[in-house]
Amino acid sequence: MKKKFVRLPALLLLALLAITAQAQNSDLQRYEHEAQNVTVTRDDWGIAHVHGQTDADAVFGMIYAQAEDDFNRVETNYMNSTGRAAEAEGESAIWRDLRMKIFIDPAEMKQRYETSPAWLKALMDAWADGLNFYLAKHPEVKPKVIAHFEPWMALTFSEGSIGGDIETINLNQLQAFYSKPAVANLSSQSDNNLAAANEARDPNIDPGGSNGIAIAPSNTGGHHALLLINPHTSFYFRSELQMTSDQGLNAYGAVTWGQFFIYQGFNEHCGWMHTSSAVDAIDEYLETIVKKSDKFFYKYGNEEKPVTTSTIKVPYKTNAGMAERTFTVYRTHHGPIIRAQNGKWVSIALMQEPLKALTQSYSRTKARNYKEFRQVMELHTNSSNNTIFADADGDIAYFHGNFIPRRDPKFDWTKSVDGSNPETDWRGLLSVDETPRLLNPASGWLYNSNNWPWSAAGPSSPKQSNYPKYVDNGIESPRGLHAIRVLENKKNFTIESLRAAAYDGYLTWFEKPIPALIKAWDNTPASDPLKTKLGDQIAILKAWDLRWAEKSIPTSLAVFWGEDLQRRLNVDARSEGVSLPEYISTKARPEQLLKSLAAASDKLTADFGTWKTPWGDINRFQRLTDDIVHPFTDAGPSIPVGFPSAIWGSLASFAARPYKGSKKIYGTSGNSFVAVVEFGPKVRAIAVTAGGESGNPSSKHFNDQAKRYSTGALREVYFYPAQLKGHTERTYAPGN
Repeated sequence: MKKKFVRLPALLLLALLAITAQAQNSDLQRYEHEAQNVTVTRDDWGIAHVHGQTDADAVFGMIYAQAEDDFNRVETNYMNSTGRAAEAEGESAIWRDLRMKIFIDPAEMKQRYETSPAWLKALMDAWADGLNFYLAKHPEVKPKVIAHFEPWMALTFSEGSIGGDIETINLNQLQAFYSKPAVANLSSQSDNNLAAANEARDPNIDPGGSNGIAIAPSNTGGHHALLLINPHTSFYFRSELQMTSDQGLNAYGAVTWGQFFIYQGFNEHCGWMHTSSAVDAIDEYLETIVKKSDKFFYKYGNEEKPVTTSTIKVPYKTNAGMAERTFTVYRTHHGPIIRAQNGKWVSIALMQEPLKALTQSYSRTKARNYKEFRQVMELHTNSSNNTIFADADGDIAYFHGNFIPRRDPKFDWTKSVDGSNPETDWRGLLSVDETPRLLNPASGWLYNSNNWPWSAAGPSSPKQSNYPKYVDNGIESPRGLHAIRVLENKKNFTIESLRAAAYDGYLTWFEKPIPALIKAWDNTPASDPLKTKLGDQIAILKAWDLRWAEKSIPTSLAVFWGEDLQRRLNVDARSEGVSLPEYISTKARPEQLLKSLAAASDKLTADFGTWKTPWGDINRFQRLTDDIVHPFTDAGPSIPVGFPSAIWGSLASFAARPYKGSKKIYGTSGNSFVAVVEFGPKVRAIAVTAGGESGNPSSKHFNDQAKRYSTGALREVYFYPAQLKGHTERTYAPGN
């Protein structure tokens, strides 16, 4: 009996191993068959031009090519989207994973996958197959967490923005709520301190977002519509590639690592550019909680409704192996509970439509004109973005945030609202026609730079009075004012002149502060030591044309002065309810401005030996490794960058700061993929990508675009096969 007991499990194990091997062999045969329908052509910049017989074949090939270029970033995005970062990073990532798992339930995603339309299911299948084929062909690549990709995972990362709606939830507040017994959060003593959420933003961090500009044929030299695509993201956040098929797919542009659709780009008929929106698409509800016995209820009208619960397990890595934490998560019909405030629980309502979002993200890449593109917009799942559009028919358009809940306007939706009042419930969504939008404005141009939509086309802009207040929480910005400056009253735009406009050096932020500073110095008595100390600096700033340049000394002085002023006066400006430039020019005391300039001069001298240091000697681009958190160092090679942070009104953005041990400042975000597109009988485009296409430091395409990136020297895009002739590095099938 004992021998039989030992043999039976061994036989079962052998049988299971045989079944597994057979399944793996069957999968590999399927991958090989799919690969035969795909051709990948790498151009002389290493950019993949992928062609498949079907759209699914193209997806298979493009995701394989992405994995070749940077599997680390592909896997990292899906570790984050599926709430599995802590399995690689350890306990520090538990709360980030919990936040994601509250919204992304694998069982629900699998069900949504099973009920997806056949065409989309085929794309998800091909996506998973392409990644798994890459891993099968590259056994030297060791995934940190995801050793096998499943089709449903594509639904967990279905919209390509750099920061999704879920990431707006404050992790410290989430941790404070779920790290203690739920009953403790009913006491006012357990309220979370919200000050952290309202802290002054580090002045060295670039405002998130992007620039999009569309020019109508009436304002272009060639009488064809033009489109500027200029997302501001973390560097290396997206891949540049082209995907085509015999089923009519032909899209080119920037793809967020791991996704199977062109997020910012164009096809032969039209182009699209998304800019982070100030649209109000997320609401918080103050829930009045009542505990009865061992259960919780929340007040809603005259009712007390049960708080629903679910159990979420978060595995995490430790030095001793894998461990796990278990959480009970609470929800009302508004959404999950994310924190406590003044003795109430706070729930959050936001868009949760992964299937629709993935459908919209892919479908827009095949739109052929404004009518078809607008039809895709009716899915209402591009929740955090405005969209700039242009097409070969000569149409240009602006779409405001694509997901706007219909609300009762009598409530202040910029604050948490009373969840016990049924009148605060959402009432469906605003239609495209009910939101700010533009089609072929009389101005002949339109733009967005993450500012409000009320200046999107100059005098032709939407009127704020025509819309509920909650459609937008944005402001006009220095960058918005700059965009108007380079667009209004201009004619005969070309690809090159639109590129030049996108890199125009004027810094609108300093328009009022610099004259205020000069006036302060002029009115300072000669006996004041600051008068003598700052004489040369004032002379340089007085002669400055407010334009950045690599060799510019006043740019260095102005930026360091502006950063010092932000640290000194931001709180005062906010308390007055005005912008900092307005506060500086109308309310700041003269000695504040002069002492700040003196401090900026002293810092420049301490860091670089003289305050007369050219901007390009300070502001640097460096790519030494493919680490997601890059190890910047003054000891390593770097190149100068002329354009600064968008904070100062620069359209071209380079968000840079010093790192441990460095004096120079190094960029990590801002301009990433930049393209200008002309929609004539044939599409023509120029583009550049930060650094290079490959994430492999030993590849010649790791940093081959760095100099072009730093100077705004966009290269020709090889959109048509004929353009690839003479510019082809290699052609192959995936896995071959």
